Amino acid sequence: MSQSGVLKRSTILVHGSVGMPLAVIGYPLVVYLPPFYAQEVGLNMALMALVLVIARMSDVITDPLIGTLSDRWQTRLGRRKPWLLMGMPLMLLGTVMIFMPPEGAGIGHLLVWTVIMYLGWTMVTLPYGAWGAELSPAYHQRSRVTAAREGFVLVGLFLAALAPAIVQRLGAKFQAGETDGAVMQFAVWLLGSDGQLSIGYGPILAAMAWMLLILLPLTVLLVVTTVKEAPPKSVQRTDWRKGLRVLKNNGPFKRMMLILLIVVTGESFRNALSVFFMQHVIQIQAHIGMMYLLYFGVGILGIPFWLIAGKRIGKHRAFCVAVAVSSLSIIGMFFLQAGQLLPFAIMFALKGFCFAAFQFLPLSMLADIVDLDTARSKEHRTGLFFAMSGMAHKLAMAIGLGLSLGLLALVGFDAQAAEHSDGQLMALRVLYILGPVMLYMTAFAISWRYPLTSDRQERIHQWIVRRNRRLGLASH
Repeated sequence: MSQSGVLKRSTILVHGSVGMPLAVIGYPLVVYLPPFYAQEVGLNMALMALVLVIARMSDVITDPLIGTLSDRWQTRLGRRKPWLLMGMPLMLLGTVMIFMPPEGAGIGHLLVWTVIMYLGWTMVTLPYGAWGAELSPAYHQRSRVTAAREGFVLVGLFLAALAPAIVQRLGAKFQAGETDGAVMQFAVWLLGSDGQLSIGYGPILAAMAWMLLILLPLTVLLVVTTVKEAPPKSVQRTDWRKGLRVLKNNGPFKRMMLILLIVVTGESFRNALSVFFMQHVIQIQAHIGMMYLLYFGVGILGIPFWLIAGKRIGKHRAFCVAVAVSSLSIIGMFFLQAGQLLPFAIMFALKGFCFAAFQFLPLSMLADIVDLDTARSKEHRTGLFFAMSGMAHKLAMAIGLGLSLGLLALVGFDAQAAEHSDGQLMALRVLYILGPVMLYMTAFAISWRYPLTSDRQERIHQWIVRRNRRLGLASH
């Protein structure tokens, strides 16, 4: 990194690559896991929602603890790198056991291994996010860092969408009697069960697990061995309880936490119902994999647009535009009928284009908030900030997932039933459309007057630089 804070493109890309395997596990957890455990494993949907929420609640303890420790714990490898190396095996083991459960797995199996997976997830993602925020102090360089990382996230999501499309096609061929050939036999061995390859969600999750087993070790080892951490800038230690009180008095941070809670709850709520909506309302189950391939493919193309928009009108205003367009695209889906594949694909792609902004703009804004805290406290608590935002993100995902599945069970929707009443399908339609849109527009209202603009952040950063320079001269 140069003294101006400008990062090499290679540094940004290598660091961002870890986002790819994180996406491979992240999206299936809310998209494919619920229908798999409800329809194929046979778990009660309301009970499953409760278990997934309880598993997420473990993050209330682990997130601030690991975030604070990663700020303080200094080793020869650095502060952040050891956590990635320790969390990776837990994350891999938990994911494999959730995505490829043994015969007879029940609610206890799902709870235990989800908690273990989330622990590993926290140990990897929180220090990794803090590390990225520390790579450069410059406002727009942070957008480059988060845009690169979330670009890799979208690539991972694209791969995670490509896998179901391929697996569904192979499963359809197998069911049609095309069982010969090396590719088919390998797919049956890798993804099948009892020598069979179904067209359900089990083979899709198995493909995701194998992708994670390959990509996560590869990218983590690459970033640990080639990207340097920023040196710790503060030797003063703050009790974590005092740190939480400081966060409480940080106005932009509180606003950002509220925005994250609301918009991620809306995303999780919609994601958990998407497969059910496509399968039972629009009735395009054979095309679900292709829809997500389109969704994330368009999302990747949207990254440059939202990056430019963030520079032109500010990150918070660009985020508001994405929220508004997303809401309009979802409202349009309310009027679609069974079999209308093309109109649904267009609206789904429009939502995917906005998804890129949902991914990287709030994280880039959070990195700016750290500067405000540094200016006030004279400390660097990046890990704690990302721990709290990570906890809010996970809590919102749990709330959205639990609320959507719980409400779906409450209206009598049976995931294992072949047919549903008009009332149940209308309830699913209303939940899928109105639930997230109401949350998105609430986030829009809060985000529009977000106070930490580019000009203000630059003034804060320059003040910190001048103060550090004075302190450096005073120490000589």
